[in-house]
Amino acid sequence: MHIGILLALLSTALFGASTPLAKILMGSVNPWLMAGLLYLGAGLGLASVEAFRRMAIKTVAEAPLRKSDLPWLTAIVVSGGFFGPLCLMFGLARTDAASASLLLNLEGLATMGIAWLAFHENVDKRLLVGAFAILAGAAVLSWQGTASINWGTLLIASACLFWGVDNNLTRKLSTADPAQIAMLKGLVAGTVNLTLAFGLGATLPTIGAALAVMTVGFLGYGVSLVLFVMALRLLGTARTGAYFSLAPFIGATLSLALFGEPATLSLLVASGLMAAGLWLHLTERHEHGHVHDEIEHEHRHCHDEHHQHTHGPDVFAREPHSHEHRHAALTHRHPHFPDIHHRHRHKQGRAFDHS
Repeated sequence: MHIGILLALLSTALFGASTPLAKILMGSVNPWLMAGLLYLGAGLGLASVEAFRRMAIKTVAEAPLRKSDLPWLTAIVVSGGFFGPLCLMFGLARTDAASASLLLNLEGLATMGIAWLAFHENVDKRLLVGAFAILAGAAVLSWQGTASINWGTLLIASACLFWGVDNNLTRKLSTADPAQIAMLKGLVAGTVNLTLAFGLGATLPTIGAALAVMTVGFLGYGVSLVLFVMALRLLGTARTGAYFSLAPFIGATLSLALFGEPATLSLLVASGLMAAGLWLHLTERHEHGHVHDEIEHEHRHCHDEHHQHTHGPDVFAREPHSHEHRHAALTHRHPHFPDIHHRHRHKQGRAFDHS
């Protein structure tokens, strides 16, 4: 469980740093072109890592993507690889970096809301109160003192919604190889965005600027996504999204340091509300008796209490490894999150331990 939190926080740190860094580079790169270069950098970087990994290790202990995963992967690329970064880049061009970074807290809120309402993942009162605190912080940050619409804020909020959809769809593929998911998403989304940008008249920046954007994309979008998918397996979508709410604070802190932007009253109030919401998310504890139904699936695993099975001669014996395996029905009690083995329904009035 603690490994999942660490993976989520590492993913968060990388993505959070990418927003102010992208803001620095925006003066020399067209926003649409930047969206393409960010994802292309992620895809090409992970492709290089994947090639090295296969040469050095030979055997990869991850379940590959299957043909049946293609519709989900397509929807992920369209939502999170095209519309999400496109809205963010155009929103960044109209918003200061610190405010934009804090507004990205809405991604965690969108992720949690969709997981709860559409996929029926358990979300208790503590998480909901934290989510409303984050939403209140975003509202304070977005208020301009008039009834006029801040289009930069609206575009960044739209990016968060698209990424919230993306995160929930990625949950469907979280048992597969996360590097393969992130690599394909980066290559396809990057190529499509670059093609459209050039079709609309964008021109290539200098080699140095292009490489800088692609490096930010590799770390902030590629490696971050790999870690995010791994966290999804262990924490579930809503909670991984909740931990991911730390990203805007990292981005906002870097923005204040890099751009010398003032720490306004609205920024401080928004930070306090969002910090309170994040604390409620981080201190949640969930434990009750639960039933595991009999299931059969394929994913990377070791032989822990949820994986007690025998192997045929064609299975790579060293752990961790990946193969089709069956889980017998099991009833027990322990602290848990809605990971790939704990996606069960909860009865009304279920008691939770929040200590």
